[in-house]
Amino acid sequence: MQKKYKIAMIGLGSIGKRHLRNISMVLGSRGIKYSIDLIRRKNSVDLEEDLKQSVSNIYIECENIPNDYDVIFITNPTHLHYDTIRKYSDKAKNMFIEKPVFDKISVSISKLSLNTDSIYYVACPLRYTRVIQYVKNEIDLDSVYSSRAICSSYLPDWRPGLDYRKTYSAHLNQGGGASIDLIHEWDYMMYLFGNPKKVMNYRGKFSKLEIDSDDLSIYIAEYENMLSEMHLDYFGRKIVRELQLFTEEETIIADIANSEIRFLKEGRVIKFDEDRNSYQLKEIENFFDIIEGKKNNENNIIIALNTLKIAKEGIL
Repeated sequence: MQKKYKIAMIGLGSIGKRHLRNISMVLGSRGIKYSIDLIRRKNSVDLEEDLKQSVSNIYIECENIPNDYDVIFITNPTHLHYDTIRKYSDKAKNMFIEKPVFDKISVSISKLSLNTDSIYYVACPLRYTRVIQYVKNEIDLDSVYSSRAICSSYLPDWRPGLDYRKTYSAHLNQGGGASIDLIHEWDYMMYLFGNPKKVMNYRGKFSKLEIDSDDLSIYIAEYENMLSEMHLDYFGRKIVRELQLFTEEETIIADIANSEIRFLKEGRVIKFDEDRNSYQLKEIENFFDIIEGKKNNENNIIIALNTLKIAKEGIL
């Protein structure tokens, strides 16, 4: 009997639309039948024509929602994640939850009524970049004395056509702020190096951006054999996203923004042919592999909450 996925999406901003298109691409390429419903608010805007073709039904939240979904994708604003998971956990076997998992760390996982045999996967797309995969698999991370991660970009450029002041990123009470909005950096650091022993964090609002969330967050983390620095900001006018690794023999720049690895002493450069959607697509492929039992879930709600605790409060 041929598999067919019944899928719902809650939240359809820029990342939700990307996931919707990628779901259609991945399942279509695998020859798997599927249906995708949208669970929306009454004041939602019209869909683009190509998205309409992928959507089977649209439900308003006050309507009766089916309770037999194979997967629900939760891509609404971060501050709504916890209540959304709790409200819909009995309507789907599995969930894909956009990062960060929550906006607060003082949450009760037991009150979510999660199913023990279900998959709850939290997005971590930078793990799937060829740059981070190269660092993970080709570099001796035990030889690293020090590392420096940086993510610097200009918030008003993030979402073309949208007023940055009206996005969740601009508002602390909606889960915004460089500290947790840019949790990707902590996610891949945890993926590469595991838990640090100690973390210090300084953050605040320093630029002229019209926001009430932090636009700069700087961490220093102590590991067993390494010190690590992390710089996250909303105001860098040129995108910089890279991990610098310092070893006895080499200084290595893992440049995520430009998809390349640079060995500064040797003068060697490895370039990868990859754009943003390449690794976002890989993540959707991996997610369906997880729910089909082909791979393990390496970023469940508990793991993602642990990462959030470090990013938000420096708590281990």
